[in-house]
Order: sequence, then C-alpha cells, then structure tokens
Amino acid sequence: MSRIRYRTRTQPPATAGGRPRTRAAGAALLAGTALLALSGCGKADMTKQASPFAAAAGSKSVTLSVQTWVGAQANVAVAKYLLEHELDYHVDTVQIDEIPAWDALSQGRVDAILEDWGHPDQEARYIEDKKTITAGGDLGVTGHIGWFVPTYWAKQHPEVTDWKNLNKFAKQLRTPESGNKGQLMDGSPSYVTNDKALVKNLKLDYEVVFAGSEAAQITQIQQFAKEKKPFLSYWYEPQWLFNQVPMTEVKLPKYTDECAEKGTEDPTTVDCAYPKTPLQKFLNTDFAKSGSAAAKFLKAFHWTKDDQNTVSELIASQGLSADEAAERWVEKNPEVWKEWLPKK
Repeated sequence: MSRIRYRTRTQPPATAGGRPRTRAAGAALLAGTALLALSGCGKADMTKQASPFAAAAGSKSVTLSVQTWVGAQANVAVAKYLLEHELDYHVDTVQIDEIPAWDALSQGRVDAILEDWGHPDQEARYIEDKKTITAGGDLGVTGHIGWFVPTYWAKQHPEVTDWKNLNKFAKQLRTPESGNKGQLMDGSPSYVTNDKALVKNLKLDYEVVFAGSEAAQITQIQQFAKEKKPFLSYWYEPQWLFNQVPMTEVKLPKYTDECAEKGTEDPTTVDCAYPKTPLQKFLNTDFAKSGSAAAKFLKAFHWTKDDQNTVSELIASQGLSADEAAERWVEKNPEVWKEWLPKK
C-alpha cells in the first residue's frame, strides 16, 4: 500500500501502501478479474488503450479496483453489495496494485479506486495534465502509518515509545532474520515505506525485515501477542487488528512539510514521522461525468474508520466472504448507507 499508503496522501516520500494503509490477514480475496500489471514508468501512453472491461453500451456495469489490504477490500465489498442490490448494477472487481491501478483508471479499465493513500506523481499526470481521472472526494477515513509496539510491552517499558530509546531495546527484538540487530517488521516488499531511510538516518540498530504480505505480518503479530513477546512493527490505521492486539505507537521525529519536500526529492533522506492522510476516492473522468447513478453513489460513499474496521474484521478474522460481511454491515447500518443513494 503505498501505504505511505503518505501512503499516504499528502504524502511525500511514500505512499504505503502502506497500509498501508497499502494494506489480507487471512482475508478472502474479493472475486475479481486478474489484471496484468501495468507499468506507469514506460513510454507508452497508458491513457489510449482499449479496455477489456469496458461495459457494453447501455449496460449498467461498474468495475472497481480492489487493493490488496483488507480495509480497501471492505470498502469495495460494501459498495459492490449496494450497487448490485439497491441500484441494480453488475459489478466487476479487479485485484491490482496501487500504481498500476492509476494507469488502469486512466484508461477506463476500472471506473473507481475507493481508497488511495496519496500518489502525487499520478495525480499530477492524470488529474492535472491529462484530466483522465477525477477526484471523487474523501472516503471519510484518515490513514496513518507508524511504528508500533504491543501495548502490553509498552506498559512495562514506557520509554520504548520514544524512538530515541529504541536502541536500548534492540537486543530484545533480535530475530534470526534480523541477525545481530533488532527487527523492525514490515509487511509486503511492494509497500512504499520510509523505514529503511528512517533506520539509517536516525542511526538505529535495527534491520527492516519483510513478512511478505499484510496477511503474513498479521499472523506474525498475532503469534508474538499470543506468546506475550515484544515486537516493533510498521503498521497503520485504520486496521481491524487493533481490536484484537492493542498496540501503542512509537513517537518518531515530528512530520514537517520540509521533511516531506526533502523526501520527495530524495526518499533516502527522510528522517521524520509519516503524516496523517485523509484517504481519497478517484474516478475515471468519463465515468464521473456520465451522471450515472453509480457515479453519484460512489462520490457519496463516505464512512468511518469504525465502519471499515467492522467489515474488515468480519472478512479477515471471522472468515465471512466479502459479500457476507457487506450484507451484515448493510443490514445493521441503513441510516448510513441510505444517504449515499442518489435522490430519486
């Protein structure tokens, strides 16, 4: 998740995605068509390719991009359920990484991205320059990436929540993967993070170790918590796992615009905390201008961190399918989603 998902939006150096926001956690992936990864760095003009997902003229069909972290899957699950059951649309979902998703959205291969943590280069290219993508408004959720330790350990050692004291605890956080250094656990190598730069620039005796995915990272955190072991992890909000494993954020040097600007020029120079980022929706411009009920609905889609975490936990922890989780939330929250429906 560019979860710097910086991820996150006004984010400078990285987008994490993270989730990580980009950020599976045992989550059942939403049904969707696999989309070949597209490169946003090549010379080809990604705005002029025909879409294999284009709806037939006159049909009521919408294609939504699904990011790899479960919070983003929760957004799509609820939007899909309501589009199908309340507005009579056929909804296709496409599992696609963050940067390729912008290319696909510009092309019209997908109609909407419902959770973006901030991609300044893509915004400049596709919104300001080519005008093939249109802002769809706030999702209603604020994303934040940071370093976290388990609250049970922070209560025993309150000083660990200040980055200046982390080297004192490095030995306790060594793992076979981190060698003679403490382990800072990250999720997927595809997430754009500042962690390696932070470790280097803050002179911390730690090694960034990738769990491999959000799901693998969650499994590792749950195992540490079960054994009441200490850990230091890159993590993000919103995330349902906080409901099961309370975590306390480590205070990093304060985020500043100066740090962000410096990091934009050279990501290896970042030496401050991640920003807090209002997560955004984006629509293909032709779709946004269509005036369709689907476009109006997706622009109005706006919920809270607690709403998202509720659906995420049903999918990732309680084993419900995306449709089942969405149906359960919809049944319990009509006062929320009815406000999203176009006025007749």
